[in-house]
Amino acid sequence: QVQLIESGGGLVQAGGSLRLSCIATSGIFSSFNMGWFRQAPGTEREFVAAINWNGGRASYADSVKGRFTISRDNAKNTLYLRMNSLKPSDTAVYYCAADRHTFENPAMSEHEYDYWGRGTQVTVPS
Repeated sequence: QVQLIESGGGLVQAGGSLRLSCIATSGIFSSFNMGWFRQAPGTEREFVAAINWNGGRASYADSVKGRFTISRDNAKNTLYLRMNSLKPSDTAVYYCAADRHTFENPAMSEHEYDYWGRGTQVTVPS
């Protein structure tokens, strides 16, 4: 079983930056494709970004492309999401997720992910 623990969320003014982290308790983190998803109140969870097992491929939602950067450090079992130029529309609970498959292209559908963290809140006041 893999446990994922997110951190780094908080309250930030529009235009500001945050870096989210997600640490995995399993030693096989380096074999997982990883993703970030988010869910705002009253909405369904949506894809934000994903990265493949070796960091060679990444995908982004159009709404965050150019502002967010996903990365990973397999030696530290940690996934990151750097968020710049934050907007009120980025307010949500952010979840990291692990996909046991090591496809070259990371999945963008939440249904492909096997393990989930509990989330960290990001709030950008309008």
